[in-house]
Amino acid sequence: MSLVPTDQLLGRVRDGGLLEAGQAVIVCLSGGRDSVCLLDIAVELCGSENVAALHVNYGLRAEADGDQQLCRELCQQLAVKLTVERASAPREGNIQAWARDLRYGIGAQLASSGGAQLAAGHTASDQVETVLYRLAASPGRRSLVGMPDQRGLLIRPLLRARFTREQTAEWCRARGLQWREDASNESSKYARGRIRGQVLPALRSIHPATDENILQSAELLRDEAEVLDVVVDTALAGKSEISTDHLAALPPALARLIVRRLAEDATGSLCPQAAGRIDELIDLAAADRGSAALDVGGGARAVIVKGMLTFERSPRRKARKPIEG
Repeated sequence: MSLVPTDQLLGRVRDGGLLEAGQAVIVCLSGGRDSVCLLDIAVELCGSENVAALHVNYGLRAEADGDQQLCRELCQQLAVKLTVERASAPREGNIQAWARDLRYGIGAQLASSGGAQLAAGHTASDQVETVLYRLAASPGRRSLVGMPDQRGLLIRPLLRARFTREQTAEWCRARGLQWREDASNESSKYARGRIRGQVLPALRSIHPATDENILQSAELLRDEAEVLDVVVDTALAGKSEISTDHLAALPPALARLIVRRLAEDATGSLCPQAAGRIDELIDLAAADRGSAALDVGGGARAVIVKGMLTFERSPRRKARKPIEG
């Protein structure tokens, strides 16, 4: 792989428009190559006085304190304010999802209180892995569009600039910046590690342009998704409900998009399962012209009253009392 001069790499981020001179930004800083690269670039483009960093020490790895120390030294070197948060992981559940939600939750609070953007160091390499993971784990168009490079307060400047993981390392070496390697990223214990170490090498052996083709496909689908969103907006006409008779008369693809939109608007989260329950909802409405409800997954409940379909959050189930004796 030929090296790209750092001024060209910097220019790609500048041209992306997510980091600008004088812009306030908080960088999620893990101590890995991608976030170290992002912090340095943010300082170059925005000015150190406008940049701050957030490091969350989850205490999950023996090297966690070393990661924190590197982040502290880097921020001193770059004259950047550092906020460190320590947390204790839950004993059960998806630890990676917990860590992500915690990091973004803290970061969003800091960013909103300071009138700043929250920047994450995701790269084009991460995007390729994300698309493959979602394709394997969840059906539907949404699985293929990948991560947005901007959503609300969250920005991903390296993703928009098409930085690869190799290029963030290249940047750090050229700038004399140290970073920490997280061995768990390569571990086959996690799905992303298996994709990185097994799936992608196999696909690249089939076609050397695998990564670029996946990235271009995701970008095309995101563009097409904007058109589909307009179609859904037009069909709903600003309403949060739809007649099940109208739903049944629509082309199946549009009906699925509408049901998913209504479910996700009601819950504030992704509900890919909802679209697959259309036939059940239509049958339910035909069988009972009074009122009916159906949990469709993803924390969403469909409610039908006199043939009109709306969605709400599914109520939390009460914990069962232990059986004595």
